[in-house]
Amino acid sequence: MTRTEEFEGLRGLLFSIAYRILGSVSEAEDAVQETWLRYESSATPHTSTRAFLSAVVTRISIDVLRSARFRREEYVGQWFPEPLLTDPYEDPARSAELADSVSMAALLLLERLSPLERAVFVLREVFAFGFPEVASAVGRSEAACRQLAVRARRHMEAGRPRFEADRREREELAGRFFEALREGDVDGLRELLSADVQMVGDAGGKAPQWGSGIFGSDKVARVLASSFPPFLRIGGTLEPHEVNGQPGAIFRDRGDKVLATWTLDVLDGRIQTVRAVINPDKLGHVGPVANAWEAHREAKEARRPTR
Repeated sequence: MTRTEEFEGLRGLLFSIAYRILGSVSEAEDAVQETWLRYESSATPHTSTRAFLSAVVTRISIDVLRSARFRREEYVGQWFPEPLLTDPYEDPARSAELADSVSMAALLLLERLSPLERAVFVLREVFAFGFPEVASAVGRSEAACRQLAVRARRHMEAGRPRFEADRREREELAGRFFEALREGDVDGLRELLSADVQMVGDAGGKAPQWGSGIFGSDKVARVLASSFPPFLRIGGTLEPHEVNGQPGAIFRDRGDKVLATWTLDVLDGRIQTVRAVINPDKLGHVGPVANAWEAHREAKEARRPTR
C-alpha cells in the first residue's frame, strides 16, 4: 500500500478527530491537509501509521483551538459549531459514542474544556485510544492524561443533556414539526414543543436572527407559524436533513442557496431546543450561500397584507 493510500484510508478518522476538537468543518479540513503535508515530508518509518497520523492531527488541532479561543471570546452573539451533515468515520462498536459526541449540545459542552482536556476526552472517550497513544498525541505523561480524562469526563457528565435515544421516534417527531411549520399551524407546533423550549441562532452579526433567542412554547410556536409561510411564498425551501447526528433541516432561498441549518434537541417526546446556524461564514461547506438579509427583507414584505 502506498503512503497516499494509507493516508486516504485514515482521512475519515483524522477529520472526525479534528472536527470534535475544533467544532469547525473548515478548520478540521485544514488540519487534515496539514497532517498530510507533514506525513508526506516525513522520512522516518512509523510502527503504526494510524497512531502517528492521529497524534499529528491532534497536535495541530490543539494549536488551532488555542488561537481560535481568542476569536470566539470576541464573537458577536451566540457561537455554535459549524454544522456537520455527514460524519465520514464509522465504527459500529463506537456508534453511540460517535453520534453523541458530534451533537451540537455535546460540542458546546466540549467548549468548556481546556484544549488538552478536550483532546484527551475525544481520543479516549470517543475513539477509545489507549492511554499510551493519547499521551503520545498530546505530549503528556500517561498519568497526566488519566487525570485530564477524569476532569473532562466529570465536566461532560455534569452538563450533558439527556436526549431521546430512539432515532425513529426523533425523526417522526421532527417530520411532524416540519410539516406543522410548513402549514403555519400554531397549535400543531405548540404541542410538539416543550414548555420551556428555546430557539437560538448563531448569526455572528452577519445575518438576521432572533435577538438573544425566543423562549417558551407559545412564543416560539407563534413566531414560527407567522414567519415561515411567507418564507415559502418567496420561494424558500426546507429540506429535512440530519445535522450533527440530530434531526434537522437545511433552509434554502429560491435559487437553492443555503440560508441556514437547524438542529432539534428532543427529550420526552418534545422538542427542547431549536439551534440555527445562520452565519454565512459557517455554511459554505453545505453549498453556495444565500444573501440572508435579502431573503429576510423579501419574507418581511410577503407578510404584509395585500390591498
